Amino acid sequence: MKLSIFSVGKAHDSYIKEGVDQFTKRITHYYPIDWQLIIPSKLTDAHQIKKAEAISILKALNATDVLILLDEKGKMLSSPGLANLIQQKANQSAQRIVFLIGGAYGVDDEIKKRANFTWSISDLVFPHMLVRLILAEQIYRACSILAYEKYHHE
Repeated sequence: MKLSIFSVGKAHDSYIKEGVDQFTKRITHYYPIDWQLIIPSKLTDAHQIKKAEAISILKALNATDVLILLDEKGKMLSSPGLANLIQQKANQSAQRIVFLIGGAYGVDDEIKKRANFTWSISDLVFPHMLVRLILAEQIYRACSILAYEKYHHE
């Protein structure tokens, strides 16, 4: 199984890049992982922006991908809960899990319908760059939980 993280937005800022790179490298001990940055739309209408970004996202997805959408209206998971979700998808022979961080205006309804799971990482609102770092760390934490390693303390 492979993991991918799609994020709508510009390249990682330097203060985020170091942490994202560190956790991404750690994740590779468990799963192949890659990042795909989706260029944000330059349109001005929020509805049109979401539609344009949806086209780019859907083009980047394979029909068999498991799509986990990060959205404030999603279901909250604990770190062990995320580990269980990843393990469940692996047990179902998923070829690739794609975690999606949407754009500034969220995602189009077409993406919400395509998502296999919608996950809220917090009731708080974070800048998209920080969400990238949090997501990378949480995926690493989930992997370490599944491997019964000491990174996560309960």
